[in-house]
Amino acid sequence: MFIINILSLIIPILLAIAFLTLVKHKLLGYIQICKGPNIVGLYGLFQPIADAVKPFIKEQLQPLTSSISVFIIASILALSLGLTIRILYHTQLST
Repeated sequence: MFIINILSLIIPILLAIAFLTLVKHKLLGYIQICKGPNIVGLYGLFQPIADAVKPFIKEQLQPLTSSISVFIIASILALSLGLTIRILYHTQLST
């Protein structure tokens, strides 16, 4: 039950962020008189997914003695920290 409550908080937040990013890209495309993000998928619908995956795979500066797994874990930890703070904030408001 606890996992369902957490997922019911996390999934709408991630979907809202993804599609607000898509709306932002489309709006900037209309302002600049171009078609906007249509490279990834049909009408750019998969652009938010590509934007979400990009921080996990794009790291240009990497020290010689480091491993790629540390960079991936750091991105996952940053995302989970933000979502954890959001969940804690929501549970404090509901009590």
